Amino acid sequence: MSNSRRDFIKQTAKAAAGTYIATTGFSAKSYARIIGANDRVRVGVVGFSDRHRSSHIPPFMKFYKEMNFDIVGVSDIWKRRREEGSAFLKEKMGHDVTGYRNNEEMYAARAVDAVFISTADFQHALHCKEAVEAGCDVYCEKPFAETMEDARAALKAVKASKSIVQIGSQRRSGPNYQAAADFIQSGKFGPITMVELTWNVNQPGRWRRPDLVADCRESDLDWKRYLMNRPYENFDPRKYLEYRLFWPYSSGMPGQWMSHQIDTVNWFSGLAHPRSVTANGGIYQWKDGRKNWDTTTAVFDYGPVNDPATGFQVVFMSRMHNGDESPSEIYFSNGGELNLITNKVSPKGGLKAGPAAAMKMQPNLLPELNLTDMAIKVEAGANTGGDALTTAHVRNWMECIRSRKQPNAPVEAGYTHSIATIMANAACRTGQKVTFDEKTQEVMAGGKVFKY
Repeated sequence: MSNSRRDFIKQTAKAAAGTYIATTGFSAKSYARIIGANDRVRVGVVGFSDRHRSSHIPPFMKFYKEMNFDIVGVSDIWKRRREEGSAFLKEKMGHDVTGYRNNEEMYAARAVDAVFISTADFQHALHCKEAVEAGCDVYCEKPFAETMEDARAALKAVKASKSIVQIGSQRRSGPNYQAAADFIQSGKFGPITMVELTWNVNQPGRWRRPDLVADCRESDLDWKRYLMNRPYENFDPRKYLEYRLFWPYSSGMPGQWMSHQIDTVNWFSGLAHPRSVTANGGIYQWKDGRKNWDTTTAVFDYGPVNDPATGFQVVFMSRMHNGDESPSEIYFSNGGELNLITNKVSPKGGLKAGPAAAMKMQPNLLPELNLTDMAIKVEAGANTGGDALTTAHVRNWMECIRSRKQPNAPVEAGYTHSIATIMANAACRTGQKVTFDEKTQEVMAGGKVFKY
């Protein structure tokens, strides 16, 4: 809801509260519950996607009654998804949920106070910009943006608003990740010297929707509205439903997977972006017409821009033709490693007494620590796993809508992970060593601004 509406509700309620409490004998706490009934947060869904159905709805249903939230509308430009969304959400909420043909129609109706955004990758930032300009709070899926133009426009709009924006980088709500950030930022880990990130699957159908593609017709959706600011091309149901395989609608691996992992590098190190990126890879296995790679290796140089002698390397490796989807994130220092799969800090690989003595140095070995023991357990349960992290993340967003405090993954987190993912995508597409221009906030490849 708009800030003015919230203020009006609260001021009106408070004005009547003294008289009402005095005549009824209710306590202030009891009356606060009555005020809450008139302060329901009306939520809209921007894009009824598999992600929203499977990941946003379960935690929302867990907390919505306690926090006085409701889902009242769903906006989708495809008739099939709009109708499916309305029916699915009606069953969940126990009342009609209005379907809107597009976001403008939903915002013009002044029907919603907050939105979940889970549309195509390239649309996230632009849809976030629309939402905050309509006065809504936002839960925006990652990647935040696939071009710097979109990232800058959305960041500016969010900063000019009073909206609460949570980027879907759910690691930031994980107690193990929070413990890791505290340990590294405290200096106990020592300087980061390298980070290894991997994300491997063996799924021919990953990001493919052949049955839906066969049922998707241009007459049932608004193709021009889907393209937004991307160059016009004729309708292609694969690029509508399997967009993660096609640039400029998605960068594929960098935007989908690397955005989660590189966000922890930015967070833990306090650095906003890499100094440079190179990448190699290709389409080695899945010759299905895709344009985005099925195998990627990207190498990042991180460190202070004004101090090239200080820094560390990050390697991101991903393949779609062999793997069990057990993403790995390992941080290395001279004293050992911090492993976010085992959730342990250990002296593994640290400087031992023998090699140290040979150079008249002291050994440097980290203690054995369990990050989950250091963390505060969340109600969601386990400290690892996408469902538990998303549960904590959605709750944090809902709590911040109530408190008006900044959430765990504010818009700046999305902006900075976007710089890294756009740099990686630029390196993949151009074969150039890619850098970032601080003054213009542009990604540079071969001395030129990277565009689609």
